[in-house]
Amino acid sequence: MAVTAGGRPAPATTAGRAGEALVPIAGAAFRVSVALTAVAATAAAATLFGTGVLRGTAVMNGSARGTALVVLFVAAPLLAVSMVAAERGSVRALIAWLGAVTYLLYNAVLFLLATPFNRLFLLYAAMFALAVWSAATLLHRMDVPAFAGRFGPRLPARALATYLAAVAVLNALAWLVQVVPAVLSSQVPAFLAGTGLTTNPIYAQDLSFWLPLTAVTAFWLWRRRPWGLVIGGALFTFWVIEGVGVAVDQAFGHAADPTSSVASAAGVPLFAAVAAIGLLPVLLYYRNLDLRGA
Repeated sequence: MAVTAGGRPAPATTAGRAGEALVPIAGAAFRVSVALTAVAATAAAATLFGTGVLRGTAVMNGSARGTALVVLFVAAPLLAVSMVAAERGSVRALIAWLGAVTYLLYNAVLFLLATPFNRLFLLYAAMFALAVWSAATLLHRMDVPAFAGRFGPRLPARALATYLAAVAVLNALAWLVQVVPAVLSSQVPAFLAGTGLTTNPIYAQDLSFWLPLTAVTAFWLWRRRPWGLVIGGALFTFWVIEGVGVAVDQAFGHAADPTSSVASAAGVPLFAAVAAIGLLPVLLYYRNLDLRGA
């Protein structure tokens, strides 16, 4: 057991068994993420099962319930399990933890801005705030260079970086094909028809933050920079969960309003395939993460 200069036991760490202090257990990151798990699960359950809560169009209400189902039964449990595993010394679990937080942060924005104001607003706001602070405290406490040193030379960093770059470019092109003509037109954008929205929060957050972050991370990962290795792992995890989430929300949205073009039955197998493809970089990443002490 490590001791301080005064002879008292040093605080335990999630990677202490491996000789590297990454995240102190029972620290701010752990406590905030416990709160996030509870709030996200509560908000998702109320969205999924609540009667008369959602006030949007039928298709958007269905999509919101689909997202809530994935939050409740995939993302929140993954967050809880990964936190416990990280506390016990798993290095792999740290990235799963960060990936689950990333998914909850992304979708908290959609609950806040793609759902008309309702009784769950404060829960959605709390979910967003706790996700932001979970990510911030976790990254702040991680010893990023030490974590990056746990990858061996067989990690296909450039192949993984290419995947991230492709995700950034293809998504940006798909959104800009819709956005640019709408910006140049005086008409209400066709992509808002049937949504009840005044703007598209997916386009807003993707083009302003997530896709630039993905592109920068791809560059860092290509050069095997520590931050690229950390954030890259979180994004790989996030994109798989998000692929599942979009497939489910398309299914729920289409079931709620089969006549709407906002959600399509054809989108279900498409995004399920996207999630399945995303499993390959996830497996390559985690397989090459040095698991000594995990």
